[in-house]
Amino acid sequence: MNDVISKEHIFSHPIDKVWSAITKQEEISTWFIKADFKAEPGYKYTFTAPEEQNCTQITGEVKKANPYTLIYTWVVANTDTETTVKWELQKTENGGTKLHLEHSGISNYPGDTAVNMFNSFNGGWDNCVSELKMYLKQMVHAG
Repeated sequence: MNDVISKEHIFSHPIDKVWSAITKQEEISTWFIKADFKAEPGYKYTFTAPEEQNCTQITGEVKKANPYTLIYTWVVANTDTETTVKWELQKTENGGTKLHLEHSGISNYPGDTAVNMFNSFNGGWDNCVSELKMYLKQMVHAG
């Protein structure tokens, strides 16, 4: 089984705007999921999804947060399985930002649950990148 989900996207927005969107609690809560989050190593965060989504809560610990790499553990409510999410940002030549997102450790889930979680996370991260893209576009037009 493939154990790593990998997503890449090029944003036309400056790296600091993208970094802010993925590390600031208020911004994460706007485009992704309600967050109690600080981009500080050791911070134990909580993401709370609306009830109509499959999982209601994700918890974990920030492992690394330095411009422009963010790494945290990811534990879905009602499971004991810990996976890792990594966001890496790079400036592009035209002043934009290249995002590389990885979610690893999914094979830590037992049996068929690993395959189901991989598929769920894979689609979820596609949606996440799309939502981030829309959020950043709105921020440019708003300010």
